Amino acid sequence: MKNQTRFKPYTPGQLLLLPPDMRDWLPEGDLAYFIMDVVGQLDLSDIYRNYDGSKGGQPPFAPDMMTSLLLYAYCVGVPSSRKIEKATYERVPFRILTADQHPDHDTIAEFRKRHLEALVGLFVQVLRICQNTGLVKLGHVSLDGTKVKANASKHKAMSYGRMEKKAQELEEEVKRLLVEAQATDDDEDDKYGKGKRGDELPKELRFKQSRLAKIKEAKAALEQEARTNAEAKREANCRKEEAAAKSGQKPKGRKPKEPSNEPDSKAQRNFTDPDSRIMKDGASKSFEQAYNCQAAVDETAQIIVAPGVTQETNDKQQVKPLVECLKENLKGHKPNKISADSGYYGEENVKYLAKEQIDAHVAVGRQKHGHTPRLCPRGRIPKNATTKERMARKLLTVKGRNIYKKRKQIVEPVFGQIKEVRGFRRFLLRGLDKVTAEWHLICLTHNLLKLHRSGLLPNSV
Repeated sequence: MKNQTRFKPYTPGQLLLLPPDMRDWLPEGDLAYFIMDVVGQLDLSDIYRNYDGSKGGQPPFAPDMMTSLLLYAYCVGVPSSRKIEKATYERVPFRILTADQHPDHDTIAEFRKRHLEALVGLFVQVLRICQNTGLVKLGHVSLDGTKVKANASKHKAMSYGRMEKKAQELEEEVKRLLVEAQATDDDEDDKYGKGKRGDELPKELRFKQSRLAKIKEAKAALEQEARTNAEAKREANCRKEEAAAKSGQKPKGRKPKEPSNEPDSKAQRNFTDPDSRIMKDGASKSFEQAYNCQAAVDETAQIIVAPGVTQETNDKQQVKPLVECLKENLKGHKPNKISADSGYYGEENVKYLAKEQIDAHVAVGRQKHGHTPRLCPRGRIPKNATTKERMARKLLTVKGRNIYKKRKQIVEPVFGQIKEVRGFRRFLLRGLDKVTAEWHLICLTHNLLKLHRSGLLPNSV
């Protein structure tokens, strides 16, 4: 029985009479067009100078196209080179960005690897575009960190104490297997005569020898790291003693113990990514093989003004690096106010911010959820109050509470947008330098998304 309703024609096999205009495939103002506009205004000379056309061969893909493709892919949470290649066939924005070209995943991965440093340099260019459009005002900047999983399993890590024990076990096992192999060789010589070609080392012996070598290498690296840290602590203690001698004041507290050159038995090293560390995730409370990723975020539009990555599990040493990075990125400009949680508190950090003439609001301790802060004491601050006591009192004032409570709404949503919305929870690259570069790419594309959503087109800058 035929339906009397008329439908629109459907002929999927119909050839197009005229070549299609790809600009009609997406609505005006789409992110893909925006990325192409921004990349058209960026200085890509560091990328272009890496090409030498005098050698001949197949011409490479255009660097501006490849840069646009990578930035768009990171914006929409598709950093995998294989998924990017697939998207150039299946997803309209990717086809438009590449002008219907299809670089394979090896080409995409090689482009990222070859130009990683130059791509990192684009962070500052995009940040300054955001500043010129009024999205960065440096009235209030908040600092925070988040743990991002490394491209390595925590089960591939081993503690120094376990390495010592395992290395001894493997050495004994290798000796036993070598004795067995020699006995087998002697037996075969008796059977077949000397000079006959034997098989390779037993598979079990090759495996244990290579594993022993890896453990010894990791053990040596931990020992070198321990020596370096001990020397740094000795120098720091000497400087404190010299400063105390000049001032005529005795150092407070007990005399520090002599730093040991031996690694702690619990010190760990991962065999897949030795630069990563076991860290406690703040959200899940589980321990992961990860990096501690840092961000300084401006209040106006949640633009990241300074990114960073550290192997330290806590944030106490990150205030100065983030502020110095911010100053370098924005030509010496500094924020009026900085807020940070208790993980960043330290007397040296507060003194540094005061020296930089930045109004600091750093929590001195954790507060329970839903806890009502006590009222600020009346009267003047005692002259003998410590730096910590002064900061605690400052955050109890009405003005201090109002400033500090903005911290959560400034910086914490940024990590939610990166992890939840864009799905970035694990690095693709390995090693501290490459991971730092990849985090810069993540922060760069976060800023691009903010710029796009602001409605301020780059050609209006």
